[in-house]
Amino acid sequence: MNKEEIKHSYSMREIVERYGLHVNRAGFIHCPFHKGDKGASLKIYPDSFHCFGCGTNGDIFTFVQLIDHVDFKEAFQSLGGTYEKPTFQSKLAIYRSRKKAEQRKREEEKLRRKRELNNVLIDVYRDYMNKSEPFSDVWCDCCNALQYQLYLHEILNREEVRK
Repeated sequence: MNKEEIKHSYSMREIVERYGLHVNRAGFIHCPFHKGDKGASLKIYPDSFHCFGCGTNGDIFTFVQLIDHVDFKEAFQSLGGTYEKPTFQSKLAIYRSRKKAEQRKREEEKLRRKRELNNVLIDVYRDYMNKSEPFSDVWCDCCNALQYQLYLHEILNREEVRK
């Protein structure tokens, strides 16, 4: 498992209870990192912790590091993490997925920009139609162009619905 998978599989409360510390209803425990704690000062959040007495805070890995006095690698492995040396195939798969995501993002941005420009053109043609004399050459040209832009607007919005 990697770091994110471990974070999603364990809650902070589970890690704290694994060390025999009882979390009260409000989500506090007595801080194990400093002495002289008369009241519970360490707040347990779903994915992190914070001590209001000594200021210690962090995620599940930091908690395990501080309790067990180990470095990150040992804390990571004690929570079920594995270090895998990435192969060429795995690096290539990651590269391709990133490129595909970037391409999809560029296409979505291009489509969004087309919609914006289409809406601007629709507004422009409507304004010119309202300002010009009915059935004049300008009015007829604007009417035809407006119909075409409304058609494009419908096509662009259909593509949005498909996604």
